[in-house]
Amino acid sequence: MLKSLKIPPTGGLDLVSLGALVHRLDPGVIPFRKATSCQIHVSGGEFNVAANLADCFRLQTGIVSAMVDYPIGELIAERVRAMGVRPFYKRFAHDGVTGPNMATVYSDRGVGVRAPVVFYNRSNEAAARLKPGDFDWKTIFAQGVRWFHSGGIFASLSPTTPQLILEGMREAKAAGAVTSFDLNFREKLWKIHGGLAGAQQTLQQIVDQVDVLVGNEEDLQKGLGIPGPEVAGDSKLDPSNFFSMMSQVTRQHPNIKIVATTLREVHSTNRHSWSAVAWIEGDTYVAPTCELDVFDRVGGGDGFASGFFYGLMTGESAERSLRLGWAHGALLTTFPGDTTMATLEQVRAFAEGGSARIQR
Repeated sequence: MLKSLKIPPTGGLDLVSLGALVHRLDPGVIPFRKATSCQIHVSGGEFNVAANLADCFRLQTGIVSAMVDYPIGELIAERVRAMGVRPFYKRFAHDGVTGPNMATVYSDRGVGVRAPVVFYNRSNEAAARLKPGDFDWKTIFAQGVRWFHSGGIFASLSPTTPQLILEGMREAKAAGAVTSFDLNFREKLWKIHGGLAGAQQTLQQIVDQVDVLVGNEEDLQKGLGIPGPEVAGDSKLDPSNFFSMMSQVTRQHPNIKIVATTLREVHSTNRHSWSAVAWIEGDTYVAPTCELDVFDRVGGGDGFASGFFYGLMTGESAERSLRLGWAHGALLTTFPGDTTMATLEQVRAFAEGGSARIQR
């Protein structure tokens, strides 16, 4: 049992995420400069966690976000409903020409020695307009909430989105919820709003309100300005660099009770070694290492976070919770798109050492 993380046993919503909803255009293994068609995936670093917990893990979740009343917004809203996530939207009207818009993420899958490439069109994004006072948190949390989640992608969008995260976290804590944050440091996004110094100042303020932090060594170093070892030449599967930074993390942010992340060694675009680690109330845990045949790597980290949170929320041991996150993140890389197509039974079987033998 966790000593200091007090998760409410019940609530009308098990988890509420705050973040931007986006649509990802995916031409598969064809690079965009040669693409003739794309699949559309609905995504968002914060939304993915809520969607995975609802669809695979059968929890009651919600998403607090912006929604634009035009066909792209309708497409995204339909996918939110299909994943079983309850929406709480600040609605915007589209002017028919310039927006505001639901952001577009462009990401091919790469193949072999050719890495995936990600770029964005977040011009005049509706979610960047969100600000404190836009949502009635007491109504959202009226039936109780157990866990509140947000992340660094949403924090990077504008000067007002970090303030909204802080507002949401304060209200969630007042309602008794645990708070979590995925640093998800994206250099391309922070370059537009404050650069590295601005990112660190912003993220440090948010992390002061956080119980459970998700982030790897690079996230901690770049996002929070915490000094750490040079990791470029080390094995990406070695957890020692991550654990060596924990004393500095907790000295700077003594409110943090848990820090967790995935470990991934990329041999090629489609072949990864995969593990995960967690520091939980001073104890350290390491998941097994497995070899992944990757179909679509986007969303694997969110898949880990959602499985890990599920374990913690359902009273699993720390080691078991880490394994559930590790297993779900691994399975998610075998599906197209950013959100889960796995079942809870598949996740449990893989966490317990299941194989890819045919199921008859």
